[in-house]
Amino acid sequence: AVIIWLGISQHQTYTKEQLILCFYIILRNISSRSSISTDKMAQNVPFSKQMRIATREIHNVSDALVNAKLAFALYDSRVWAEGLLIFYDVFKHLEERVPDDFLPPELHRTVQFEQDLRYYLGEQWLERHTPKPEVRAYLEHLQEIEQENANLLVAYVYHLYMGLLSGGQILQKRRSLGRRLNPFRRADEGTAPDAAVTTFEDHSIYELKQRLRKIVDDFGARLDDETRQRMLDESRKVFELNNTIIRTVEGVGPANMRIVMYIAMAIAAIILMQYVVRNRGDNEHEQSL
Repeated sequence: AVIIWLGISQHQTYTKEQLILCFYIILRNISSRSSISTDKMAQNVPFSKQMRIATREIHNVSDALVNAKLAFALYDSRVWAEGLLIFYDVFKHLEERVPDDFLPPELHRTVQFEQDLRYYLGEQWLERHTPKPEVRAYLEHLQEIEQENANLLVAYVYHLYMGLLSGGQILQKRRSLGRRLNPFRRADEGTAPDAAVTTFEDHSIYELKQRLRKIVDDFGARLDDETRQRMLDESRKVFELNNTIIRTVEGVGPANMRIVMYIAMAIAAIILMQYVVRNRGDNEHEQSL
């Protein structure tokens, strides 16, 4: 079409401006087709998957931060309790404002957060509780986007609760293993009811994940392009805010030092045992001579 429009033939010469215009029209046509195909592809991809793809890079950063900040301290109840505490207000805020159609009651965790925190911090913990500045900033952002477009809260529902159903389960298992290996654990820690947040009674984790994905996929299919993109942008913001409050967790340094101490004690015990065995063998050898 461009060639016909320019009246191109093998016996005709063209100015630089005509050739530039020709290439511009061709490139714009290619770009337009590419954009259309991309939009069609996006419509065919489930919205929950689009959200995962959009956050893949920052999600990896978040995973690395959690592992570096908490992995070696999972057995330490003080650190675990503080990790619960920084997310308590965020989950509570969502459960008070997001309708059940988008956040089913079986996913609600406020009561379970309070149960675990009561175990770790005592019966009066809530009376003493004041959210950290970083948590307050998180809540203020949720209020701002709710005023802009309440649908954007669904991004937080999806990523936070899917995180609890995925990474949260792994962390709890690591914590249980770490406490069993901790020689200084309390006598009742093996049977203590301290994992309510990650326990979903009467519902399988797989079923809850599938339901949450379906809610988000059905919701995303009804959104216009602008709101859909806004949701993807807000998905990245979820992890930015999560990373900010995770960095505030204190006590990780001392907890890591305790692990180093345990390892050093184990190594010292092995060396001592080897020394005793070797010394006993030398004595027996001397006596036989």
